[in-house]
Amino acid sequence: MSVIALCRQLSPTRWPIWSLPRHVLGFVLAVDALAVLLTAVSVAIIPVSWSDWPRFGALVAGVLIHMEAARGIEHTREVAVEGSPHTNLNSLWMFAGLLVLPFPLVVALVAVNYVHLCLRIWRGCIIYRKVFTVATMVLAGGCALAVLRACGLTATPRVPADIWSLLAIVLAAVCWWLVNYALVVGAIVLSNPELSGRNALGEFADQIVVLAGLGLGVVVAALLASYPWAVPVVMLTIVALHREFLLPQFQRAARTDAKTGLASPTFWAQMVTAQITRARLTGASVGLLMIDVDHFAEVNNTYGHLAGDAALEAIVRAVQHEVRHDDLVSRWGGDELAVVMPGVHAEELLRVAERIRLRLAQAEISATDATTGEVTKINQVTV
Repeated sequence: MSVIALCRQLSPTRWPIWSLPRHVLGFVLAVDALAVLLTAVSVAIIPVSWSDWPRFGALVAGVLIHMEAARGIEHTREVAVEGSPHTNLNSLWMFAGLLVLPFPLVVALVAVNYVHLCLRIWRGCIIYRKVFTVATMVLAGGCALAVLRACGLTATPRVPADIWSLLAIVLAAVCWWLVNYALVVGAIVLSNPELSGRNALGEFADQIVVLAGLGLGVVVAALLASYPWAVPVVMLTIVALHREFLLPQFQRAARTDAKTGLASPTFWAQMVTAQITRARLTGASVGLLMIDVDHFAEVNNTYGHLAGDAALEAIVRAVQHEVRHDDLVSRWGGDELAVVMPGVHAEELLRVAERIRLRLAQAEISATDATTGEVTKINQVTV
């Protein structure tokens, strides 16, 4: 792409935000402007001392390590919930920051977190949406801070020392959640007035996850204030919860293929639709591969279905080896696989297809005859 073409593509007049309906655009810009104003006022009136920076650094390290550990999960979940509020556990670090940091550093923590998410997880994300999300987090944090100060918790660290301070922090957490949730749902409803209320509100279980995350944020803040050396232990727990709690929940909703562990055709088609919609908004590309294994029925007929299943698993592993971690592979039919590859152009897609063809041609797959028990090598699989 030439420099002139790149400049044209990055020109503010070509930003997707200007394609929004006027009432949606007004809402989004108003929220963004309020967040900028709140940030400017906080920087002007709230001092930041040198003693605040170690805690800020610890929280930045915590959220970056956490999100890196859950990167594969979050990339897929973020696309799958298109049109509904997207929730995850990273809010716990933001709320912990609110309790132990001055507000300007809380805003900086939110910004660092979302820049990292855009660069590492949300490839091809719609920037104005993420800026809006940051703005909602800033406004939610500002409202929660107002609650804390109204309850007498003016100095950092604001950790529960008695039942009343604990109740104040719980009230602030509820305020944080409610403001953030209301702003996000409001934007969704304005953007998609035909969307059902259930879809706009999202799953109630997801909001329980957010509230649980805010509770963990209180724990992290308390440890950071008194026992900072114990924070890594809690972080291991957080990462384990994220990987082992959110991922099975997502997999059940996705209805994965029982034999291969791949995405079901229904879920794969849903993801393709979401990726194409996003690509149209961002001007990106999406690659699709349909892989049909030649003469696969002969393996089933000759050696039995168990041998066919073993051969299919070997073929799936070969295909997964040649695609990226974030590409979604589905078992489309008995001997057909489908792959959606966001951000891939035609030339790269052809190269991936050729690599898959060569790997399968060179693969040596073992198949056990269900009748005789003899092990046979299947060579030169073609697609």
